[in-house]
Amino acid sequence: MATAQHWIEHYFDEASDAIYLFQEDTLLVSNKLAQDLQDELHFAPNYLVQVADAAVKQKFAPTDDCFSCSIRSMMHEISIPITLANDKRHPLNYFLIYHVIDVPTKVFSLTLKSRGTIDRMDEMAEQRQLSRYVSEAQEKERKNISEDLHDSIAQSMYSAIMGVRRLAKDSLSPTETEELTAGIEKQLNDTLEEVKGMALDIRPSVLDNFGLIPALRVLAERSEEATGITTTVSGSAKTDVLSAETQNVLYRIAQEAIHNALKHAEPHEIDLLLVSHNHFITLEIMDDGKGFEVPKHQEFNGRSMGLMNMNERVKALNGAFSIKSEPGNGTMVTVKFPVAL
Repeated sequence: MATAQHWIEHYFDEASDAIYLFQEDTLLVSNKLAQDLQDELHFAPNYLVQVADAAVKQKFAPTDDCFSCSIRSMMHEISIPITLANDKRHPLNYFLIYHVIDVPTKVFSLTLKSRGTIDRMDEMAEQRQLSRYVSEAQEKERKNISEDLHDSIAQSMYSAIMGVRRLAKDSLSPTETEELTAGIEKQLNDTLEEVKGMALDIRPSVLDNFGLIPALRVLAERSEEATGITTTVSGSAKTDVLSAETQNVLYRIAQEAIHNALKHAEPHEIDLLLVSHNHFITLEIMDDGKGFEVPKHQEFNGRSMGLMNMNERVKALNGAFSIKSEPGNGTMVTVKFPVAL
């Protein structure tokens, strides 16, 4: 038990946050970081109590100054933004965490947590959430490819094999042989086209061989052929100044934006515009579909996962991503990447 108490005291004293324990207005104990911070910034611990008390009164509006009454009317923990060393060149931004430990004895703690640390923790949590999403999206794509291979490609190949076996074993007339041969050839050609289509969806060779604009034109042509919806590509941006990774991201965003428009917007026309400016290159994907309310689709959900993925891909390469849309007024997806002159 004594050993456990020792480790608890050691953990408290070496904590990475400044911690103060109070009973009413009396400081009971503080850890090393709290003492160092107090000595460096020359403030009284009771100043933190006053800040916390003012925040509690403002948030919960107690009817009197009774500490116990305030405690009864509030949650057991509240977070309060606070800035220390305002008079210095680099003020220190914290969250003051007010935590009730024991109501009858009026004991509570005040903990100073760096806002920068909390922001980094939030970023890490968001990154973990995004990683889970990316993993789920990859698994979904693998499942789709597997189903396509099994349900379409494999079945077509099996049917062709059975036709070849029939040619080898059955006694067919010249006319029957010709008809069966023609059927097998057509089936294999259709399967070949389907495999080529899958390969283009996964990674278009034209992007590697000829660059971004030709790849976007092929994407637009395939989309128009499949759906009948006019899809155009314009602009003469010099994409050779972009890295291969950036060009790939721009292509994927165009692919995802076209997919979203066809799936959700019921457009009559989709336009892609790729333009060079002095310091950046911009890709805009515009449709004249039914549009949507952007704020409702900025969180993780089934419909907006592709949008979130696009945004994160662009941010990872120091680009800017935006979506403008209103119900009845279509949608415009804009991506901007800086370029070196």
